Amino acid sequence: MPLAAFFANLAAKRRTPVNRKNVYLFLCVLGIVLPYSQLIPWVLENGLHLGLIFRQLFANRIGGFFGLDVLVSSVALVGFVRTEGHRLGVRRLWLPIVGLLTVGVSCALPLFLYLREDALDRIAHEGRGEISVRA
Repeated sequence: MPLAAFFANLAAKRRTPVNRKNVYLFLCVLGIVLPYSQLIPWVLENGLHLGLIFRQLFANRIGGFFGLDVLVSSVALVGFVRTEGHRLGVRRLWLPIVGLLTVGVSCALPLFLYLREDALDRIAHEGRGEISVRA
């Protein structure tokens, strides 16, 4: 079951809507904790040796698949953060970029979606019915 369907089903059962901002914040925390649960023990064992990290990441085709997937996703995310963030007037756009550089897409994407929800809430409360493209 897709994650969105799971939360929609959960909300229907509880009769209270799920706050998307809380979901994104929870996913951001998971996106930090889970990757670092693997990275920290590796760094303690091997040290912060970037060459070894990349050699092990691309040691086989499946590792290369995941490494290149994350690389392309990272580039796409930076473009999305910049364009959508400026369009909506999202505040603190630097935070997802810091999250991307220090953790990865698993932290940066939900963090940006959290900030985006905040901007959408602000737009709704200001009464702007239409979202304009900002220069």
